[in-house]
Amino acid sequence: MNGIHDLGGMHGMGPIDPPQDDPRFHHEWERRTFPLFASLYVGGHFNVDEFRHAIERMAPVHYLDGSYYEHWLHAFETLLMEKGMITAAELRGEARPAKPSVPPPVLTVDMVQPVVLGGASARAKEDVPGRFHAGDRVRTQNLNPLTHTRLPRYARGKVGTVEIVHGAFATPDTMAHGQGEQPQQVYAVRFTAKELWGVNRPDSVCIDLWDSYLEAA
Repeated sequence: MNGIHDLGGMHGMGPIDPPQDDPRFHHEWERRTFPLFASLYVGGHFNVDEFRHAIERMAPVHYLDGSYYEHWLHAFETLLMEKGMITAAELRGEARPAKPSVPPPVLTVDMVQPVVLGGASARAKEDVPGRFHAGDRVRTQNLNPLTHTRLPRYARGKVGTVEIVHGAFATPDTMAHGQGEQPQQVYAVRFTAKELWGVNRPDSVCIDLWDSYLEAA
């Protein structure tokens, strides 16, 4: 979907100048929010693409005004309420939390490091054929879906070159909406700065893109 989260190429946002001594967490509530992702993910409450899409659906002013971990907390609250795991009254502290009818899987100590450091691979169990090979010139589709996509707005309708064929991965556009993996080949596609921004610079950007985002150039 098109939204304020897709900031690539936008003007007027100011320079990116993070402080050299920026702490991992600015507040205690951020430190406590961080481990919730691994716990809720292992519990089967959402997948990564559902999590991303929940953040994308934030109101633009709220998104820009909120901090990184506020985005996380918003996604947790949104998804758990949408899936009936908590109620608004429970979230506000007006009702006691109800026990789930079926206890979810629990994050154990031995699972923490693999989940936090490695995440969960979206590589598909089954291989599917792709249409392109390394060296092929491709053009991205000019798509503006109302749903989740990993095709950046600034790279739509642009021509690039396939550099790497990664193999088959679950499609985020379907995973975010409960439609299953529907695996596709994924390619690392390199675009010149001239193609993306219209500027004569030697820079380039390499983007991982799914087969359905592309057509032969």
